[in-house]
Amino acid sequence: MVTVAGVDVGSAFSKALILSDGARAGYAVQPSGGNYRQAARQVLEEALKRAGKAQADLAALYATGHGAYSADGAQQRPTEVSCLARGIFHEFPTARTIVDIGGQASKAIRLFKNGRVEEFAMSEKCAAGSGRFLQIIARVLHIAVEEIGPLSLKSTSPVAFSTNCAVFAESETVSRIAEGATKEDLLAGVHEAVALKIYNLVQRVRLEPDCALSGGGANDIGLVQAIERRLGLPMKVPKLPQFAAAYGAALMALEAATTKQPAPA
Repeated sequence: MVTVAGVDVGSAFSKALILSDGARAGYAVQPSGGNYRQAARQVLEEALKRAGKAQADLAALYATGHGAYSADGAQQRPTEVSCLARGIFHEFPTARTIVDIGGQASKAIRLFKNGRVEEFAMSEKCAAGSGRFLQIIARVLHIAVEEIGPLSLKSTSPVAFSTNCAVFAESETVSRIAEGATKEDLLAGVHEAVALKIYNLVQRVRLEPDCALSGGGANDIGLVQAIERRLGLPMKVPKLPQFAAAYGAALMALEAATTKQPAPA
């Protein structure tokens, strides 16, 4: 039995996924906080615990993400883009475009037919096209992030935001609340604003179906539907969208462990 791990140390969240004989055996996620090394260690320990494994059982450990070099013991640290491509393509072999909505930034990736990365683009530093935008609005509305999607689907008149800046959108949200806008309409408006950002990002790599959606934003059904409307095609969402990069890293680790050669990044 070959057991490997993939760790994705993101700027907002750290994720770890364990593969045992190719099957997902355990996974865990937690905020990265200010100590990437500690977050990487803790999330790996939790994933191993859930898989009923110990770190000594690992045949290989690959790390990726913003804080990949804080993951002690990793044999390789492939790029996040290559890990996303590997994880998504393994689950959806027909995928040619990937949209990843992370906590601080979003990415659009176009794949060759063999699953290798052909081109990619990243969002600008502004949080308006990322999960951070949704977190900001959730805080203003005093709701949990998990409530955003279901609530937004109840909207009857989505608010059209006059700004595409997350900072100014926060102020605009407060003003719209004072004017009587409902939470449902505000959230649906935020989804439309994020979807427009994603649309513009995808145009930079030239959209090609099938298109898959990964990252924490893919857990928001309202956002998924807004992106589908904007792009004009259905989105393929993996079973564990927030773990797509960690899954890709684990698949690379498994390839390395079984072939005794470093998996190509």
